[in-house]
Amino acid sequence: MPFIFRAGVWKPRTSPYTFQGAGVAALSWLQEVKTQFGVPVATEVATREHVEAALQAGIDYLWIGARSSANPIVVQSICSAISDFRFQISDLKGILIKNPVNADAALWIGNIERLEKTGVPVIAVHRGCNHRPCWSMAHTVRNARPDIPMLLDPSHMSGKAAKVPELMEKIETLALDGAMVEVHCCPEQALSDRKQQIRPEEISEFRFQISDFRGQNSEFRVQSSEFRVQNSEVRGQNSELELNWLRAEIDELDEQIWDSIAARMDVSKRIGEWKKEHGIAPLQPERYKEIVKELKIKNEKLRMNGLPLSEQFMLNIWEMIHEESLRQQR
Repeated sequence: MPFIFRAGVWKPRTSPYTFQGAGVAALSWLQEVKTQFGVPVATEVATREHVEAALQAGIDYLWIGARSSANPIVVQSICSAISDFRFQISDLKGILIKNPVNADAALWIGNIERLEKTGVPVIAVHRGCNHRPCWSMAHTVRNARPDIPMLLDPSHMSGKAAKVPELMEKIETLALDGAMVEVHCCPEQALSDRKQQIRPEEISEFRFQISDFRGQNSEFRVQSSEFRVQNSEVRGQNSELELNWLRAEIDELDEQIWDSIAARMDVSKRIGEWKKEHGIAPLQPERYKEIVKELKIKNEKLRMNGLPLSEQFMLNIWEMIHEESLRQQR
């Protein structure tokens, strides 16, 4: 099996005025893909009715999206439907479960455990949160359940097609098991998520081949033009894998720090404009003293919680940020 063709028939959107998917009618399109090209197909489900319709249409894989994954009641309802219908209607090959929209590793693990009770092979899909990688959450789940294949969703993780190739490299460095990538022949004409979709000729560069799931303990391999990883072996042999995960976490934290500083400078600039308009000097000594006092209190709380940072270190960083803020206000 060269790949799994996935397409959202039902689209859980934020606004009721945006494209909601073509609905049940689109299941016949997936049937056509399956018949004409001989590839397994997948679609997203969020209700009992979705599960029944998808299984009746012979869909090979179901996936549960991040919005549904955030609600254990919804996940349990889907599990119950799968248990009720799958033997009556079709041979379901697997269930893909995305991480919740919020960074909740425990909830994601709980969803995996619920789905395992259906007897169908489960595949985790890491898509990040709000266009952030959230590597810490994925790291936690990977360590807790190394037996469960984990795919990367670089499309939702970045929200930008240009960042997809860079994120795909994480499959090798973190020994992940494959990718769920959004592809569109004309992304600019897509009815949803057009900014994060790549073109077919771009995905062909990765040349992923994903093996079929024939049982909970079957191997799940990823092959690429640049690397070939058998992850059950890599996780056991690669002594640097844990370091790669930790570096991914710290790189994300560093990016958040710079994003926060940039956002702070933007607010400082707006404060400066307000001060100019009202004839107030950029430097306010009393405000400065108040912030320094709060920093010292914060430092003491950190030390009490077992996260010792030297007071001088915090003050030095604050001083540099404050100087740049004043520069932005002048």
